[in-house]
Amino acid sequence: MEFLANCGTQIGFLGAVLSVALACAGSGRGVGLVGEAAAGVLSEDPNKFSQCLILQIIPGTQGLYGLVIWFFAMMKMGFFAGAMPNLTIAQGLGFLAAGLCMGIGGMITAVAQGRCAAAGVALIAKRPEEMSKGLIMAIMVEFYAILCLLASFLMINSMGVV
Repeated sequence: MEFLANCGTQIGFLGAVLSVALACAGSGRGVGLVGEAAAGVLSEDPNKFSQCLILQIIPGTQGLYGLVIWFFAMMKMGFFAGAMPNLTIAQGLGFLAAGLCMGIGGMITAVAQGRCAAAGVALIAKRPEEMSKGLIMAIMVEFYAILCLLASFLMINSMGVV
């Protein structure tokens, strides 16, 4: 039981790591989905590269959001100051919850956004002048990733650790 009494910091680290790992995994999947769709379009018309690239970049933002939450969590836990506090289990669980909020939310929204953006690439294949509609549909998913970012940030910011 002594181990459990002193593992708050490790639980907090786990939350920080999961925020970036899960969000980046989702972003990688989402960007990959769009890349696959874009490769087919570009094989027919290489001039549509910039339009496809814009749509491919969008699902990558969730990975960036996960990294932001990792950074804020590590900063709040004192990692960059060089003096790591011994977090209680409750504090560690708070960081875990904040990390999972961004990690899971980012992973799911990145894949959903990748699918929307891939559909936008298909739209560009037939009607390149309608790119803005495909872009708007993909960006609509971003709102929910931003909500996860905000919730995680507010949770971390409210913790009185350091």
